[in-house]
Amino acid sequence: MADYENNIVDELDFAILAHLQQDGRRSFTDIARDLGTAVGTIRNRVTKLLEDSTLKIIGRVNPYRVGFNAPATILISIEPQYIESAADVISTFPEVSYISMLTGEFDLMVDVMCRDGDHLTDFLLHRLPEVKGIKDYRTSIILRIVKFVQPDLNLAKQRNPVVDRNWR
Repeated sequence: MADYENNIVDELDFAILAHLQQDGRRSFTDIARDLGTAVGTIRNRVTKLLEDSTLKIIGRVNPYRVGFNAPATILISIEPQYIESAADVISTFPEVSYISMLTGEFDLMVDVMCRDGDHLTDFLLHRLPEVKGIKDYRTSIILRIVKFVQPDLNLAKQRNPVVDRNWR
């Protein structure tokens, strides 16, 4: 069993995650058959991965195909004492599909899905500035999604041989 308290996943968890990345609706029976293990094991592992927030199964849509014609990424600078509270407030806006804290010139990166230019303008000029602590922001409209995939889990398992030698 994986060490879930330390957020470490084992080989079986990686294999389950890889199957779910290909098809988040894939049945536990099919995954168990492919991995040569019991359905109950798969069910228990997926439940744990969901409970400890290692996994979240969602349907990600192409914004342009469903009517969001002004998706954008906003980089935001915030006064240090307000970074967490601003992130909490911004994350409640229904337009926000992704938010992360950053290092460097900007403190937050926010992806928003807006219907059109008017919707995005309203968000930028009237709603976002009401968030306490915002100093500055830069907006980039997403013109086209070139690639959207989940990360290759094998990259997380690979080790750098030069670095690994130093840890032996």
